[in-house]
Amino acid sequence: APEDEAVQGAIMDEAMQVLVRHRTFGCAPELAAAIHEIVKQRTGREDPYQEVKARDVAAALRLDPLLRRFAAGGPDVLLRTLKVSATGNVMDSALYSNLDIEACVTEELERPFAVCDLEPFEADLQNAGTILIIGDNAGETVFDKVLAEELSRHCDVLFAVRDRAIINDVTAREAHAVGIDAHARVVSTGCAAPGAILDSCSPEFRSLFDNADILISKGQGNFEALYGAP
Repeated sequence: APEDEAVQGAIMDEAMQVLVRHRTFGCAPELAAAIHEIVKQRTGREDPYQEVKARDVAAALRLDPLLRRFAAGGPDVLLRTLKVSATGNVMDSALYSNLDIEACVTEELERPFAVCDLEPFEADLQNAGTILIIGDNAGETVFDKVLAEELSRHCDVLFAVRDRAIINDVTAREAHAVGIDAHARVVSTGCAAPGAILDSCSPEFRSLFDNADILISKGQGNFEALYGAP
């Protein structure tokens, strides 16, 4: 976020003090939230990754025709839209840089799922009134929009975002910018960590979480936050 090396050094010094207390945090997203709060305070920027998110969203939107061609390219539309949504993880700027996004996405789309529970998912979908998708990074939301559009043919879809800016994760701002609100109701988790830590989420989100017929959790941060949750 800052170009000033003195500020970078101060951030690292404070972050190291947080890291030595890592056992006091319940999960990795909780630890990450504490470290990135230091970044915000030291830089004076509430959304230090704003430019990164805007770049990733723009890159993902350029892929939208490719994603829709793939989704419509066979009779198994639900499976193909699920594959599109899963493939969105390659948009994570924390893991990738300076790569050919289109080539990576094309390769991932053609790669079969290692584990595919399509049949039980379809069975659950037959009786579902509400699906809650918990979003991950901002660029990935363009891929999730393809899935949300398909699922909205069957039931009501909710799309959960971070309550405030954290790393390159999706907030309401990016969700509306990519147009996912045309197919899903955008809701906040009430939590600003890079993962839906239920104890930190709002009562409103907890009610949506507890009452949704199907939950779709996207990304490593949400997995780490939700693993073992009741």
